Amino acid sequence: MKKINLLLLFLVSYTFIQCGIYSFTGTNISPDVKTIQIDFFQNTAILVEPSLSQTFTTSFRDLFDTQTNLTSVSSGGDLQFEGEITGYKINPMTATAQQTAAQNRLTITVNVRFYNNKNEEDNFETSFSHFYDFGANEQLVGGLMDDAFKEIIDRITQDIFNASVAKW
Repeated sequence: MKKINLLLLFLVSYTFIQCGIYSFTGTNISPDVKTIQIDFFQNTAILVEPSLSQTFTTSFRDLFDTQTNLTSVSSGGDLQFEGEITGYKINPMTATAQQTAAQNRLTITVNVRFYNNKNEEDNFETSFSHFYDFGANEQLVGGLMDDAFKEIIDRITQDIFNASVAKW
């Protein structure tokens, strides 16, 4: 019985290895893709938060560093990402009986151009957006801003990751 279990385990493992494109992180990256280039995402929104560009770009690079075995390069990557932060806005979401805002929503939008230099059919240009709600009496500074950025950036970068290499 042990021999049958070991043989079955070996066959399943061998099948995954031979397919070459399966990954336990959910990616669907071709074996000939070795490098990734993620350019700096400039903030071109009307309202500019100075730290947002650096925070977004760093978080996006970190996601690929932790979820793939691709080597980061500054130019000529097999996979290339470029784009800009096109929206940063705060809007009132709910009102009180006194016609004042009870809750505000920060929305960040990022336009992304993705190039797969090994398979040009995968190329796309898309906008990704997410939001964070906070109380109208709260100021979007310090820890609240950090929490908002973390939630929004985590969601947007994961959406970009899924659209580009996970094909979800």
